[in-house]
Amino acid sequence: MDYVTLNTGARMPRIGYGVFQIPPKECTQCVLDALDVGYRHIDTAQAYFNEAEVGEAIATSGIPREEIFLTTKVWISNAGEEKAYASILESLKKLKTDYIDLLLIHQPFGDYYGTYRAMQKAQREGLVKSYGVSNFFPDRFVDLVECTGIVPAVNQIEGHVFNQQVKARNIYARYGTAVVAWAPFAEGKRNMFRNPVIAKIGKQYGKSNAQVALRFLLQSGMSVLPKSVHKARMVENFDIFNFSLSIEDMQSIAALDGGESLFISHTDPDMVKFLIDYTKKKN
Repeated sequence: MDYVTLNTGARMPRIGYGVFQIPPKECTQCVLDALDVGYRHIDTAQAYFNEAEVGEAIATSGIPREEIFLTTKVWISNAGEEKAYASILESLKKLKTDYIDLLLIHQPFGDYYGTYRAMQKAQREGLVKSYGVSNFFPDRFVDLVECTGIVPAVNQIEGHVFNQQVKARNIYARYGTAVVAWAPFAEGKRNMFRNPVIAKIGKQYGKSNAQVALRFLLQSGMSVLPKSVHKARMVENFDIFNFSLSIEDMQSIAALDGGESLFISHTDPDMVKFLIDYTKKKN
C-alpha cells in the first residue's frame, strides 16, 4: 500500500474503493468485501445515496476506525455555510462515525464559499480531519485558493489514460494539493479494457489492462478510486504495488491522452442545470 501525505499532515492511501452508482442494497457487502481485500480508503458522497450503507459496513467490519480513511462529499443542494454544516452532521450520523477523514465540495457550483467555511468550522471542531474539493477546474480552483488563502488538501477529478489532465495537475501541484482520480478506468469507454497499447505493456508484466491503467495513474502522481462490485476484480485492482512501468511504457500510455472529458462538461449550461437538479430527481 502506498500513501500520500496531505497538506494537513494526514496520510491517505493512494488507492481507494469508490462506491459511486453502487445501489444501497449491494453497497454494504461491497464495502465489506473491499475492506477484506485490504482497501483502507473508502470514498462515498451525499449524492451517491449510500452513506448509511458505507457506515454500516465500516461499523461491522471489525476494523478499528482509525485504520480506515473515509471520504465523503457535500452536494450542491447543501451548499452554503448553514446548510453545508447541517449536512455534514447528517453525513456523520449516516456514516456512524465521529469524524470524516476527508470532506470535499463535490461540484464547483452553488455557494461553495459558504460550504468551504462550514468545512473549516467542522475541522476546528474535530469533525473533519482534512477537506478539499472535487471537479474544480484550474480557474475555480485558483479563485477559491487565492480568495480564501486556504489550500484544499485534495482535488478529486476525472482521471484516466484518455484524459490525463497534465496541465491542470501541474497547477494543483504548484499549490501542494493532492489529486485523486475518479473513473480511472474511464468506465470502459474507448475499449479501455482491450486497448492494444495497454495490453501489450501488460503482457510484459503479467498484468491486466486495468492494472496497467491504475499503475500509470499512480506513477503519474495521482491517487486512484477503482470501483467494482466483484470481489475478484477488487483483488486484481488492488494488486498494483508489485511492479513499475518503464519510462518507455509511460510515454506510450501518455500518448493515449485525448485531453477531453469522456463524461461531462462543466462549461455546458445544460450539464450545470442537470447537476444542480440531480438530487431533486432522486428525492
